[in-house]
Amino acid sequence: TICQIVPRCYAAACLFLFVVLTGSCGFFSTDVASFIEEPFPKKLSGWRLFVSGSKPLTPNKGVVPYDLNTPLFSDYADKYRFVWMPAGTSAAYSEDGVFQFPLGTVLAKTFAFPATDGSGKERIIETRLLVNTKTGWVGLPYVWNAEQTEATLEMVASPTEVTRKAEDGSLQKINYIIPNANECKQCHDNNKATLPIGPKARNLNKDFQYADGTANQLAYWTKVGYLKGAPAAETSPKVPAWDNAASGNLEARAKAYLDNNCAHCHQPGGTAEASGLHLGFTQTDLRKLGACKMPNSAGYSGGHQYDVVPGNPAESIMIFRMKSTKAKEMMPEIGRSLSHKEGTVLVREWLATLKGGCGDGKTAAN
Repeated sequence: TICQIVPRCYAAACLFLFVVLTGSCGFFSTDVASFIEEPFPKKLSGWRLFVSGSKPLTPNKGVVPYDLNTPLFSDYADKYRFVWMPAGTSAAYSEDGVFQFPLGTVLAKTFAFPATDGSGKERIIETRLLVNTKTGWVGLPYVWNAEQTEATLEMVASPTEVTRKAEDGSLQKINYIIPNANECKQCHDNNKATLPIGPKARNLNKDFQYADGTANQLAYWTKVGYLKGAPAAETSPKVPAWDNAASGNLEARAKAYLDNNCAHCHQPGGTAEASGLHLGFTQTDLRKLGACKMPNSAGYSGGHQYDVVPGNPAESIMIFRMKSTKAKEMMPEIGRSLSHKEGTVLVREWLATLKGGCGDGKTAAN
C-alpha cells in the first residue's frame, strides 16, 4: 500500500542523501558495529571502527590504539593497531600468553608506507581485522583504494607494488603481498586454533601517547575497562625494544626480536613445532634455540649443518634463512618480501657472543 511504501522510500532517500554528502554509508551510526558471524561487511567502513574525515584512521568511540615493544617486521611498513571490545566486556590478563579476549573483540592492524615525495603523507595499503566470532577468531583483510577513502574485503588479494625510500635515499620497489585468509592461519594458528599474536603483557607493557595524555598501556586498558586481573606495570613482564640498546642487553633484544618474528610458529602448538626450534622469549635451552641442532627436514639450509652454530653466525641456518628472500627458503615464510637487514644484524651479533661451538671446528667468529 501507499502507507507502506512511502515511509520506506523516505528512509531510503534520507540514506541516499547521507551517502552523497559523506561518501559512505558506513558511518551512519556513531557506534562501532559488531559482527560475530557471517556475513561480514564488504567495506571496512561497515564496522564503523574509524570516523569519517580527512584522517582515515581516526578511531571511533571505544576504539583504543596500541603499540608493541618489538613488532613483527613487514617490509618496513608503518603499522597502526587498534582494539575494540563490546560494552561491558574485558580481556583477561595472562602473564605469559595472549590475553583471553571476549566474544566480539576486534583487533585492527593497518599497514602503510610513507610517500616518497617528501609530503609527509602515507599510502595506506591494507587493514587486517582479527575478529573473535562465535566460531573462533577470523582474519579479514581489507584493501584500501587509491583515494584512501575506503577499504574493501578481499579474501585473496593481489600483490601491490609499493615504492619506499631506503635508508640511503634510494627508491626501492616492493612487491607487497597481502596474505590471504588461509595464510593468516599459518602464523596465527596454535594447536589448530586461530589466536592473536601481539597482545601479550610483555609486548604491551610500555607507554603510549593517547589523546588524553601518556600512559602505560596495561594501566590504560585497565582504566577504560578493557583488561582485568593485570598487576602493576612494574611487576608485569616486559620485552625490550629490539632497536633500542637502552631498553635491554644484546641477548634480550635479540630474543625479543625472535619472539615476535618467529615464535608464533616456532613454539609448542605452533605450525613449526615439529622443527624442534622453539624461539619464545622465555626460552633458555640453547638447544631449543637451535644451538648445534640439525634441522628436522632436509633442504633450504644453504649447505649449513646446524640451525645455530654458537660463535659462528655465518655457519648458522637461522641467519641464512633470515637473509634470504627466496620462496620456501626465507624465514618467516610469509609476511615479507625483503630481508630485514637491521634485525638480521642484531641476531647475528648475539649468536657471535655464544660460546662453545659444535665440536666440529665450526667455532670461528664470523
